[in-house]
Amino acid sequence: MKRGIDLVALGHTASLFLAFTFTACVAFDVAFPQWAMFGAWQKLVPGFAGLDWKSYIVGLAETYAYGWYFALVWAPLYNFFASRRQD
Repeated sequence: MKRGIDLVALGHTASLFLAFTFTACVAFDVAFPQWAMFGAWQKLVPGFAGLDWKSYIVGLAETYAYGWYFALVWAPLYNFFASRRQD
């Protein structure tokens, strides 16, 4: 049995999770502007300028990329340590 994490599956999973989370947070910002996370998004997502379509698309692309960054770092580390473990 293969031991380890599939990099492609983890990359898409993490990226979609972050993209859905970003979308939910932007929808929350639109629905409840008094509790908006606008300032946090400006710090976390370079190019995010406001609650408009351009910023949303930029944020969506960057959060998807952050998911792949996580996968590209985490999966090889996990697979390395899992392969060194003795049964």
